[in-house]
Amino acid sequence: MKISVITVCYNCAETVGAAVRSVAQQTWPDIEHIIIDGASTDNTLQVIGANSQRIAHCISEPDAGIYDAMNKGLRLATGEIVAFLNADDYYLDTQVIESAMQLMQAEKLDALYGDVEYFKPQRPDKVFRRYDSSHFATAGIARGWQPAHPALFVKRSLFVRFGVFKTDYRIAGDFEWIARVFKNTGLLHRHVPQVLARMRTGGASTSGFAASWRLNREMLRACRENHISSSWWQLLLRYPMKAREFSW
Repeated sequence: MKISVITVCYNCAETVGAAVRSVAQQTWPDIEHIIIDGASTDNTLQVIGANSQRIAHCISEPDAGIYDAMNKGLRLATGEIVAFLNADDYYLDTQVIESAMQLMQAEKLDALYGDVEYFKPQRPDKVFRRYDSSHFATAGIARGWQPAHPALFVKRSLFVRFGVFKTDYRIAGDFEWIARVFKNTGLLHRHVPQVLARMRTGGASTSGFAASWRLNREMLRACRENHISSSWWQLLLRYPMKAREFSW
């Protein structure tokens, strides 16, 4: 069974090498790594080229944002399973994909998701936060819960059935897709209580108050568009639980 790993990037020369190498070093034999670059002006493409052992496609051209880039990757994907690993992320070890694929096959899952460790760029050896995807459940979508995106593996057929990412979202397009798809209770999905990926802080959804405000505003919009009853109050209630994930 083939998996398509999609990496989107722009001017990420300092970080993309770790992401690409973490895919190249995976023990699962059938991996299609697709890289969608937004016409980087730094050395991103040179770094990618130096680590191109398992790259099936690499496109560099302007795009209309991260979700437009992700959709470009989906159009190229031929794997039965799809995962997204951004340029600031990397898999925890070499057997992450193999373990996920074996479990999805054995249990005939539509989706599988694990946890993610966050770290600050200046302290890569210290875990800043562990995103616990076990909080996610269909009923929790209204409160803003979703699986950690770099640790999410889904059947590509779900994108065929429910559609791709909406490109008019700036920061919560992945949450909108989760809301649209996972509100269907017939899907088979499960959490594995393990860290599957590591993620640097400072990305679009982890860069301060303004990003948090935009994220919650778009989450509320996503719930309303998918006929999920939610409110600002419900979304904000998840923050006390999230606070427990941090290493102070």
